[in-house]
Amino acid sequence: MNLFLDSFWRAVAYCVRPRVIALSFLPLILMVVLALGLGYLYWETALDIVRGWLESTAIIKTVLDWMEGIGVGALKPVLAPLIVIFAVTPLIVVVSLLVVALLMAPALVSLVAERRFPHLERKRGGSWIGALLWSLGSGLLALIALVVSIPLWLVPPLILILPPLIWGWLTYRVMAYDALAEHASRDERVEIFRRYRGWLLGIGMLAGFLGVAPSLLWASAALFAVAFVVLVPVAVWVYTLVFAFSSLWFAHFCLAALEALRAESTPPTVVSAVVDVPPSTVALPHANP
Repeated sequence: MNLFLDSFWRAVAYCVRPRVIALSFLPLILMVVLALGLGYLYWETALDIVRGWLESTAIIKTVLDWMEGIGVGALKPVLAPLIVIFAVTPLIVVVSLLVVALLMAPALVSLVAERRFPHLERKRGGSWIGALLWSLGSGLLALIALVVSIPLWLVPPLILILPPLIWGWLTYRVMAYDALAEHASRDERVEIFRRYRGWLLGIGMLAGFLGVAPSLLWASAALFAVAFVVLVPVAVWVYTLVFAFSSLWFAHFCLAALEALRAESTPPTVVSAVVDVPPSTVALPHANP
């Protein structure tokens, strides 16, 4: 528990460093270009598809007619944009995480290692290619899990649990690997994953719940078209900062855990004690007469 809280507060303190803030703009530029480009090309098409689906579904059409009857028909025009946004949000979250993992995580781990663990030996149990394949494989599994779980989102409590849980698992898989790739050997990484799996998953889940907050900005961009150009970059940047914080949290936690693991396997140094004996107490041999 001490390691969990200590690494949390250290990650919070590191987030306000100018170097971290500057690094957060690198993924932001890429994500803004991607989000605005896809929105420009496919936004209207996606809205037409969703509107057609809403109008062709008898139950939903009945609900919409009922909403107009009770005087809340003004919500009908924003229903399709909201559905598109909440459908796209998991994809944006996953892509943001992967971009941060590839562009920011190595630099953030190096920052933590330079300031806190300069003495920690680098055994390089992972590589950039290994991190890329690990991230892509984990991201693919997360996307599959999100798609498969969509029907369960209709159950009110599960929509607040399943997406953050899946994002948390993905965050744990990607960030923990990146935090240990440079310093830990493969066996050390496996041991830390085994020993601290619950804590690492907990960090990932908390980061997943934090990742839900920017969705409010994302949804506001659909409701207020005038602010769309401003709110979308802000939402993407908040996503970036959330995952940057997660990367710092995992870096502090995993490197401290690695240091403790190596301390366990290091044999204690035996210091020989030198006893000073007063000369008066030393028995000298008597000379024979």
